[in-house]
Amino acid sequence: MRWRRRTSTADPLISVVIPVFDVEDYLPACLDSVLAQTHATLEVIVVDDGSTDSSGAIADAYAVRDERVHVVHTVNRGLGAARNEGLRHATGDLLAFADSDDVVPPEAYATLLRPVQRVGADLVTGSIARWHPEAPDETARLAQPPWMRRLHATRRSAVIDQMPELLGDVFAWNKLYRREFWDRAGLSWPEGTRYEDQPTLTHAYLQARLVAVVPEIVYHWRIRTDGTSITQQRASLTDLRDRWATKRTSQQSVSDYGSPKVSKIFHDRVLAGDLHQYFVLIPDADDEWYDLLEAGVREFFGERSLVHSGLPPMHRLTGWLVEQGRREDAAHVMRFLHDLPKGAWAPRVEDGQGRRIDVPGLDPSTLDRAAVALRDHER
Repeated sequence: MRWRRRTSTADPLISVVIPVFDVEDYLPACLDSVLAQTHATLEVIVVDDGSTDSSGAIADAYAVRDERVHVVHTVNRGLGAARNEGLRHATGDLLAFADSDDVVPPEAYATLLRPVQRVGADLVTGSIARWHPEAPDETARLAQPPWMRRLHATRRSAVIDQMPELLGDVFAWNKLYRREFWDRAGLSWPEGTRYEDQPTLTHAYLQARLVAVVPEIVYHWRIRTDGTSITQQRASLTDLRDRWATKRTSQQSVSDYGSPKVSKIFHDRVLAGDLHQYFVLIPDADDEWYDLLEAGVREFFGERSLVHSGLPPMHRLTGWLVEQGRREDAAHVMRFLHDLPKGAWAPRVEDGQGRRIDVPGLDPSTLDRAAVALRDHER
């Protein structure tokens, strides 16, 4: 570890950890965006995680040009290990993380820093935009996910008990962390697994004495179309095993926290939140992958069904069908949804019990009413 720099509370040093592996086409844009921050008191720790392309050399060249950049070269051990290695070299009072294929808007760290200075927040989180740099329409290149807009709708500071849905914002890189808090809470990134953000962020929210939320977009998340990003590999057994493992760890942290309110919101709104991304794969899944999906759904939602979750109506129905072992019906629903015109809703019907979705080919008498019922805002 290097000697700690002396900085003022008005202009504190932010350590930005950037893990790098074979991203030569993206790394310059990432580093340029971080170094262009309006809060310029930075140390940028680039961890070259055994890259086989020119990424390490690119990082070294930046370190020659800008004394704020420091490069650590390691053997390849994965994202979590690379972040942890960067932390061992960080000397700032504040921590931030960035992925090497994304970019950070110029005001991001200044925006995130204000609640730390004004109210003493341990952890500050801002909104994100999904970045589609290849989109032909300029207005479509940056899109704020609706659920992130909702979670970051208002500027506020509170404990997680007062805003438990924030547990769904488990990205590492749209946040600023006080180093003292990070060490006090015993935080680190899981190694050797995917989706390492959720267990660490869940624990961080639960341990923070004060969490601040800002509505500004503080991170541009590049959506890569080359199939190489981890989030584009969900059809593999390794991916699904890691997804269940991180959910298991996060659920245990929430259970240990001991708040019934937080536990309920976490189970219904957060734990279920990404399952639709797996349900769409059911029609083409092989037996081993589907069996693992069904086993996980039953493990986490066997006692309190996905019909209570915040998933959209067709995915709640699919989740219930998976819970019941009705694989072919679940695949049928997902095929039907896939074939609907873009932006179209599943058919709605009115019966003696109110409004519900209606999927041709499924006998409604064989379905739990709760699995097809529409909520007031869905009608």
